[in-house]
Amino acid sequence: MKLATLANGSRDGRLVVVSRDLAHATDARGIANTLQDALDDWTRLSPKLEALATALETGSVPRKRFREHDALSPLPRAFQWIDGSAYLNHVELVRKARGAAMPLDLWTDPLLYQGGSDAFLAPREPIRMADEGFGIDFEGEVAVVVNDVAMGADRAGAAAAIALVVLANDISLRNLIPAELGKGFGFFQSKPSSTFSPVAVTPSELGVPWDGGRLQLPLLLSLNGKPFGRADAGTGMNFDFPALIAHAARTRPLSAGTVVGSGTVSNKGADGGPGRPIAEGGVGYSCLAEARMVETIRDGAAKTPFMRFGDTVRIEMKNPGGQSIFGAIEQTVEPYARPPA
Repeated sequence: MKLATLANGSRDGRLVVVSRDLAHATDARGIANTLQDALDDWTRLSPKLEALATALETGSVPRKRFREHDALSPLPRAFQWIDGSAYLNHVELVRKARGAAMPLDLWTDPLLYQGGSDAFLAPREPIRMADEGFGIDFEGEVAVVVNDVAMGADRAGAAAAIALVVLANDISLRNLIPAELGKGFGFFQSKPSSTFSPVAVTPSELGVPWDGGRLQLPLLLSLNGKPFGRADAGTGMNFDFPALIAHAARTRPLSAGTVVGSGTVSNKGADGGPGRPIAEGGVGYSCLAEARMVETIRDGAAKTPFMRFGDTVRIEMKNPGGQSIFGAIEQTVEPYARPPA
């Protein structure tokens, strides 16, 4: 089953069921007005939404053309957004580029931070920033949306709570990060609103590539129309989603509608070392910072610039048959103009 949220003048939009080929949608308001409404009563309502999805595929319910440009984030706002850093190759490169060793507990204890969840960007909404000097970067990720998770949930309970899978662009302002982390209190200004794919997909819809905790497919990124990354989201994910969810729920319950991100998808090179750009036969990168890290390690200095006004990033994932699964995140960086007082 595939679900999306369309704008209707309210903050949370209206829920629709989308066809497998992303071509059509049908209104789900007879079952749930919003995706959060559905998640709040997921056990009872998800079978009804599945039945509606089957009816949409057979053409037995009214349908309209689905246009990704009309979609909001599946959850335009959420009760909680937790992002991990499950690909330790990415963490290792970050630290290596600045000459820092990897703490041993990173191999056993997942990294998580709690991001802003009150205003997610729509998948085709511009990234508006006041200053290019912030170091504007994209981060291609996979994320899951959970229903209620009890405090202290074990791995099985965490896995059972995964309701939906989405793609994410966890936008980062790299030049603001060092000062914030230096204060010892974590990210805030350096992590503006994140973006999610037009469509959220149930794990059962993903088929064989979903192994219950990882999505074994390449995450496709392009920058200004040129391929930038195609790292496999299932490779090198040291902590899968059940591990991340159970870690997050160790000392608190997670409310239905909580979104949990994988962190930047990152693969090692074929030789076990830093990955190479696509132009050099590698799988590239899922963020600009990683490309810059590799350049620093290999060449002594970063050459790839962060995003500038007018730059466009696209993030997508396709099934083995070449069809888009979640639709595409496609965002252009634009100057932010403060509204008049």
